[in-house]
Amino acid sequence: MTAATMMIALIIAAGPADDKKDQKKPLSEKEKIEALIKHIEGLKDAKFVRNNTEYDAKAAATFLRGKWDNAKDVKTAKDFIDKCATKSSTTGKDYLIRMKDGKEKKSADYLKDELKKIEK
Repeated sequence: MTAATMMIALIIAAGPADDKKDQKKPLSEKEKIEALIKHIEGLKDAKFVRNNTEYDAKAAATFLRGKWDNAKDVKTAKDFIDKCATKSSTTGKDYLIRMKDGKEKKSADYLKDELKKIEK
């Protein structure tokens, strides 16, 4: 047997590469929600506007986690966004994220965009 033939025989005997170890396990819905809250907490230069009052990232994350803890019908990350992170349940006003440059985005839109990145 030549060296090349022996090498081919070894490759065939080894079988296909184990691609599963390189694949990430999909996140659970709870892990996705946690990732969204952690992301919010990490936005140090952003302000979170709830009922016309600004809050820092840490306060916003604490508030969202509290709303999630009290929500009985949140099953998915989309539920979390829709039921906990979109608008005030008291006034109906949208929550906003105000970036350092002054640009604002509705928190629901911002979090939906972030969820798409998490789910990739």
